[in-house]
Amino acid sequence: MTDTATQPTDTARGRRKIRLGTVISDKMDKTVIVQVRSSKAHRLYRKTVQQRTRFKVHDEKNECGVGDLVRITETRPLSREKRWRVLEIVEKAK
Repeated sequence: MTDTATQPTDTARGRRKIRLGTVISDKMDKTVIVQVRSSKAHRLYRKTVQQRTRFKVHDEKNECGVGDLVRITETRPLSREKRWRVLEIVEKAK
């Protein structure tokens, strides 16, 4: 897998998933939608298939903009659909 693989964080809190994705929407207050891409081999044909997953992510300071590359981490449920928060902005959009 790529950089989106599961990596251990703080052992006191247990292992939390970390993903690398792109912000595709920032219209909500303190929430952004992040799209994470991954590739996987098809079960029957063994062709590499691109997958994409969209996460609603908590952005406390409203720093993220559309097109930013961000690292997100799993967290406790913050709302009905938010289970992730922004760990860091890796690269700002041009």
